[in-house]
Amino acid sequence: MANADCRPVLPGSTVGVLGSGQLGRMFALSARRMGYRVHTLSPDEDTPTGQIADLEINAPYEDLNAVCRFASAVSVVTFEFENVPAETAAAAARCGPVRPSGSVLHTTQHRLREKTFLQQSGLPHTPFRRVASLEDLARAASELGLPAILKTADFGYDGKGQYRIRSNQDFAPAWSAAGEREAVLEAFVDFDCEISVVAARALTGQFVHYGAIENQHVNGILDISIAPARVPPAIARDAVEITRCVLETLDVAGVLCVEFFVAKNGRLLINELAPRPHNSGHFTVDANFTSQFEQQLRSVCLLPLGAVAQHTPAVMANLLGDLWNSREPAWQRALEIPNVKLHLYGKSEPRPGRKMGHLTALAPSVEQALENARRARQALTA
Repeated sequence: MANADCRPVLPGSTVGVLGSGQLGRMFALSARRMGYRVHTLSPDEDTPTGQIADLEINAPYEDLNAVCRFASAVSVVTFEFENVPAETAAAAARCGPVRPSGSVLHTTQHRLREKTFLQQSGLPHTPFRRVASLEDLARAASELGLPAILKTADFGYDGKGQYRIRSNQDFAPAWSAAGEREAVLEAFVDFDCEISVVAARALTGQFVHYGAIENQHVNGILDISIAPARVPPAIARDAVEITRCVLETLDVAGVLCVEFFVAKNGRLLINELAPRPHNSGHFTVDANFTSQFEQQLRSVCLLPLGAVAQHTPAVMANLLGDLWNSREPAWQRALEIPNVKLHLYGKSEPRPGRKMGHLTALAPSVEQALENARRARQALTA
């Protein structure tokens, strides 16, 4: 089995995706273009990934028999979001190769395990404390100081499961809102900006990256990504080297994103890890020789990683369900702006805060790309 697991998975083979959102959709588009078949498994029907895949299997992740049948019918399994239960990944691994490995998923899907990994690996991270009770929360706040951020240990993304604590009066409401379950209290970081690095690593150790990407958030949800990031070259280089260390230490075979705070003193602190393609890397579909999704395919199929040269500055702007409001957005107005690309995810129900798609603007400078992305998005509701 070990030798079989090390053989390349060639075009014409079938790749399985656990999860069925927009990341899986864009992965499936890359895989289909390169001649692969794609199967997806999730509890939902008519999903963004399922609309592109050859086969959409509807089953709970906890149905380990269904997961094993799914994994047995494909050549390799990957996942498109980290909230797939670790038991699901383990069941799939008993029936075939899973990349990145279930151990990577286990570490990165749980904030406490992730923070502990960073601490034990000597990687720069935000100061934190484990919280398992209201008393723990008060003690942790006294050690870290206020303000601070309480984060649920599991199932958090797009700002979900996060509560700012400004004073002692916030302890009880925040602990209640967090579900009174295991959490992490993080010190508040006074930062200049947020950046990320999306990178891929092969089993051979080959490593490629897309440089530092500047990210702007609204209400905890990524709003705009700017590539390349407007940070000093030394900070960008340090971010890439830290990212390389993360992927090597975790022994990742696949794509992983490291999100950073750039503190006021210029120090980089890791905020979160995402063991998959990332929202901030969507620009690579239009602006780079090899997209993050093709890179995921290449890495999990044990093919050589692709060149990552970016041919033009790019800005990605998320399209949330709020844009729909009472009518369909005016797509034609946005597309009147030169070098703006529209990506929609096939989701039938727009809801506030739900990621429905994104725009990518390409231009000779990041400033022009940023202006065009904002103008295009504003035109949708003009």
